[in-house]
Amino acid sequence: MFGFKRDTVLAVLMLFLLLPVQAGAAPLVNQLADHPSPYLALHGHDPVAWQEWNAATIARARQENKLLFVSVGYFACHWCHVMQRESYKNPQIAALLNRDFIPVKVDRELNTGLDDALQTFSARLQGAAGWPLNAFVTPEGYPAFTVLYAPPEAFRTLLTQLSARWKSDGTGIRRLASLAAPPPAQRPADAPLTAARSEQAWERFMTGVWQEADSLHGGFGQVSKFPMAPQLSALLDRQAQHPDARLGEFLRLTFDQMAARGMRDHIGGGFFRYTVDPDWDTPHFEKMLYDNAQLAVLYLRAATVLEQPRYREIARGTLGFMQDELRDARGGFYSSTSAVDAAGREGATYLWTPDELKRRLPPAVYAAAHRVWRLDAPRSFDAGYLPAEYVPPTADERLLLIEAARILYPVRRMRSLPKDDKLNAGLNGLALSAFSQASRLDPAYRQEADRLQHFLLMRLARDGRLMKAMAHGKILPDAELEDYAYVVQGLLDHADATSNVQSRERARRLAQTAWRVFWHAEGWKREAQPLLATLQAEPVLDDGALYSPSDVLILASLRLQDPVLNQQARRAARWRLQAMEQDPYAYPTRTRVLANLQPD
Repeated sequence: MFGFKRDTVLAVLMLFLLLPVQAGAAPLVNQLADHPSPYLALHGHDPVAWQEWNAATIARARQENKLLFVSVGYFACHWCHVMQRESYKNPQIAALLNRDFIPVKVDRELNTGLDDALQTFSARLQGAAGWPLNAFVTPEGYPAFTVLYAPPEAFRTLLTQLSARWKSDGTGIRRLASLAAPPPAQRPADAPLTAARSEQAWERFMTGVWQEADSLHGGFGQVSKFPMAPQLSALLDRQAQHPDARLGEFLRLTFDQMAARGMRDHIGGGFFRYTVDPDWDTPHFEKMLYDNAQLAVLYLRAATVLEQPRYREIARGTLGFMQDELRDARGGFYSSTSAVDAAGREGATYLWTPDELKRRLPPAVYAAAHRVWRLDAPRSFDAGYLPAEYVPPTADERLLLIEAARILYPVRRMRSLPKDDKLNAGLNGLALSAFSQASRLDPAYRQEADRLQHFLLMRLARDGRLMKAMAHGKILPDAELEDYAYVVQGLLDHADATSNVQSRERARRLAQTAWRVFWHAEGWKREAQPLLATLQAEPVLDDGALYSPSDVLILASLRLQDPVLNQQARRAARWRLQAMEQDPYAYPTRTRVLANLQPD
């Protein structure tokens, strides 16, 4: 057994846990009612006795010798709501969870390090990851099994099987879970910083890009489409420094498709999280602060690099969405808007029936909408049609569609749009970067950037440290590496745009804290005090939907006039990572780091 490869152990673990046996008992109390996190509060009245992820909960699992059932999701996640409705509000399923497990609910936006580790485990075990992510974790903190969305009957069967298996052979599950854990991280190896190393990184990255690129529709992949902001940011850098006709054409196609088709909200501005198809037509309707902050910056940059001034209007619309729908009175921005309306209907906030459009729009405007929005095509959604440029508009039609948006937006604002009104430090750091950079385009954005800077420094920074978030007037502590990295970057962008001396100084102090807390000789930690046994330091953190927090902090530290931070940044950047050489597409920000460093 101990000679097994880890992938073999994972496969054995999956089969072993699903072998049938019987069940057991033990009641708890739901701890989430009135939790400041809107996502956790949504589960506060489930019959499941949800606990929070903390040391006390893990200690209870050890005391009672039970598997932890760790369910990770977020407010805007459509399938998280579906599984809550079908399973977590089901009394029979709740009784199973409460009796045989320690059920834990996690808001992924508050525990990003934990979420990342469990997603990685799920991808290795099941070949899939996503949300809701439900992980069965041993009392010692080792993930043993995961399941994503599952229909209630299948989920109930799984719970019964796992409970029985734990009672019949908990020792075997513990052994397999510990064997399935990632091997100890190798000590990082230094490699000189040279122009040749940087160019080799670019060449590998570009090879990965062209393997993933969809040259017909733009973007990456052939199934669903995500914005992939870190990759696009690196490609804009490359195009700015080494113009290439093929790359320029691909980037213009990608930015055009994201803006024209169903991923962008053509009535209220801003972008949905992703589309379920490769043509960018059919979105999942959640809107995330991080996507919109990152895309606003990218469209501003693309307007210059790709010589497409109209992209600035896309950026303006995105910033306008953030101001209209996500801005809090205290100066920060909410985390997201939901994919479903108050009645639980997916996308209903954004959809229109032809009859309603005909009533509200002048005939010429309706005629343009009818043709461009394909109102005569079969519906993709039960609640109506999504406005998007499914047919390219003429110049006259484009003006008419602007008028349609002007008429429809006030009507749509009367519809329900549930929001996660949590104010995350790191996500607001990304927003600060967006409004600071936009202030060069329009001085009106300077006021927004100043308000946001004041909010971050006065509400979420204390004694040289960051808080994770603020929600319903309560502070949620324990900021993670990504919070420090994005806030430091945002403060530096604010300082560069406004010459604000306080922003630069506070960025320097927060950067010093981040290096002290999260960087060690073995690598980077995402959390200051991880509770999951498999969370370990990594030499380089890869990019995902957001930029690599370790590399963002390195880039920010290189911008600060601080010899110690500069030295630390160069030392961390020297570390060579085998995974990056095997999959350079996943490390675009490290590729940018290497390009920004003077050779040794």
